[in-house]
Amino acid sequence: MDIRDIHTPVLLERCAELLGPALQKPGAVFVDGTLGMGGHSEAFLERFPGARLIGLDRDTDALRIAGERLARFGDRVTLVHTVYDGIAEAVASAGVDRVDGILFDLGVSSLQLDEASRGFAYAQDAPLDMRMDQTQGVTAAEVLATYGEGDLRRIFERYGEEKLAGRYARAIIAARQKAPLERSAQLVEVLQNATPAAVLRERHPAKRVFQALRIEVNAELSVLERTIPAALSVLGVGGRIVVLSYQSLEDRLVKRVFADASASTAPRGLPVELPEHAPKFRLLVRGAELAGDEERAVNPRATPVRLRAAERIQEDA
Repeated sequence: MDIRDIHTPVLLERCAELLGPALQKPGAVFVDGTLGMGGHSEAFLERFPGARLIGLDRDTDALRIAGERLARFGDRVTLVHTVYDGIAEAVASAGVDRVDGILFDLGVSSLQLDEASRGFAYAQDAPLDMRMDQTQGVTAAEVLATYGEGDLRRIFERYGEEKLAGRYARAIIAARQKAPLERSAQLVEVLQNATPAAVLRERHPAKRVFQALRIEVNAELSVLERTIPAALSVLGVGGRIVVLSYQSLEDRLVKRVFADASASTAPRGLPVELPEHAPKFRLLVRGAELAGDEERAVNPRATPVRLRAAERIQEDA
C-alpha cells in the first residue's frame, strides 16, 4: 500500500496557505521540526519548487521512510536525526543563518500509533516502550517499574490531567509487586480494575494514563518549552511558524510563548513606543484554529488539533 493512502497530513491546506508567503521566494528554507513520514514536507516541496527543506525527527524509522519518500527532491532535502529542541544546531549544521518557514506537528505520529510494537496505543497489546527514539532513553515499562507512587500520581495529573491519578498510581504499585507491567494489555487491565463502573461507562481509563506516560518517556513538554523559543530565534524577518498541537498542555505552552513574542516590552505609561520595545512577531491567526467538520470527517486525527501561527516582523535588538 502506498504511504499516501495511510497517512493524511493534518490541516495541510491551511499550513500551506499560512507558510506560502514565506516559502514562495527563490532559495527559501523551511524546517519541518516533526518530519514523521514526510507528508507535509512532500507537499511543500512540490508547491514551492524554489524551497529547500531541513527535516528533523528523533525517530529513526520515520527518517528512513521520509528519506525514501523525499529522495526525488535530491539536494533540496537535508534530514537530521535530532529532537526538535536541537533546531538551532540543525539549521547551523546545514549552513543556514535564518530560515523562512517552520512547521511543528506535535504529539505522536501516525507511524508510531499504527505500529503496534511501539506500545503507544492502548487498544493494541504490545511491549510498553513508547520511546519516539528507540535508540536511547527509558521505556514506559521502566517508568512503571521504578517510579514511586507520588511520581506516578504527579505525571498522571500533570501530563494526563487524570482525576483518578492517585487511584491509578496505587493500583500500579500493587500490581507490580505481583508481576512486572511490561505490556500494554497488562496496564489496561490494571487501570480498568481500578476504575469505578460509572467512569468506565463514560471513557476508556487508559487514554490519559498512556498520554501521560508517553509525555514523560519522551520529555515532550520540557523539550517543547525549549523548542519554540529556539525556533523563533532562527526565523528571519518575514519568516513564518505554524504549530499544530493535540492536547491542551502543548497548546497552552505555545500560546504563552507566542503571546510574549508578539507583545510590546515598553514600560506602561510610555508616551511613544521605542523601536527596541516593539513586538518582534505578529500573530497570524486569532486564538487557536480548529479543523473544520469536513477535515475531521475525512481525517479523524485532526479532531483535537489546535493551530497557532506567527510571523517575524523585525529582528531582535
